[in-house]
Amino acid sequence: MELSHGGFLNPDKIIENLEIAAPGMKIADFGCGAGYFSLPLARMVRPGGEVFAIDVLDTALQAVKSRSRSEGLFNITGIKGDLESAGGSQLHDESQDAVLVANTLFQVTNKENVFKEVWRVLKHAGNLVFIDWSPDTPIGPPLGLKVDKEEIRQLAERNRFTFEKELAVDEFHYGLLFSK
Repeated sequence: MELSHGGFLNPDKIIENLEIAAPGMKIADFGCGAGYFSLPLARMVRPGGEVFAIDVLDTALQAVKSRSRSEGLFNITGIKGDLESAGGSQLHDESQDAVLVANTLFQVTNKENVFKEVWRVLKHAGNLVFIDWSPDTPIGPPLGLKVDKEEIRQLAERNRFTFEKELAVDEFHYGLLFSK
């Protein structure tokens, strides 16, 4: 099982192994960046599924739009949103089968609010997939900004999520799966 290529994340394999994306599902990619995970998710939820790529940066959303169009993926909706604000994703309550938060929390001031927003938009029994930089890896964000997986577990559990399992990701990241 090769979850990474060149030492870095392989989104297609990670998502495939998680079995969280199936045709017809609605999945939100919180802090989507340039669509590293949004595009593979969009391929996996076809037909009938939709991915909501949410980011605070217009440049990130433009990149997702451009990349998705060039790949013929028309089931991605880009949303400019502030995930630290109540309702900031602009998604309806309990509308998502899964939410992915990857390499995002190191940029967030109010991490608690991000988990509250995930809870709000996630359907009952939906999944939260959390992937981020391992604090001890020499690459990625500065050490003081990386978020330890124990802190993530505590934040998630404090916000009523149930820890399901740790995920095999790559040598530089960790992954955690939670359910609502």
